[in-house]
Amino acid sequence: MATINSAYLGELRTHAKHLASGNTVITDAPLDNNGRGEGFSPTDLVCAALGSCMTTLMGILANRLNLNLEGMELETTKIMAAEPRRIAEVILHFKMPANNFTDKEKAMLENAARTCPVALSLHPDVKQTVTFQY
Repeated sequence: MATINSAYLGELRTHAKHLASGNTVITDAPLDNNGRGEGFSPTDLVCAALGSCMTTLMGILANRLNLNLEGMELETTKIMAAEPRRIAEVILHFKMPANNFTDKEKAMLENAARTCPVALSLHPDVKQTVTFQY
C-alpha cells in the first residue's frame, strides 16, 4: 500500500499527501533553479527529514531514560554542489536545553542522532556536520 500520493501542479510545484494522516506538503523549485521558491524545495525536505529524524530518535531515547529535551532547537543549513547539482553538505546545530546531562547521556543522545534511519540512508558523499551546544 502506498504511503504518499504526489501530484505535479505545474510551474515546478508539487503536492504530496501523507495517506495515513491526510497531511500535505507543497514543494517549489528554488529560485536558483528556475523556481518560485515559495515553499520547501525537495532538497530542503531531505534536510528537514534528516533533522526531524535525528530529533525523533533523541526523543525516543530521552523518553526511555526519563530525560527532558523540551525546548531543544535545531538549526539546519543546506549546502548545494553545482556539478552534479546535489546536496553536498547538511549542517545541523542542536541547541540543547539547559539540563544537566551527564557525559554518558550526552554521548547517548548524540549517537542516537547520528545513527537515525535518514542519516544512515543518505549517500556517503553527503557530508553530515552535526554539532551540539549544551
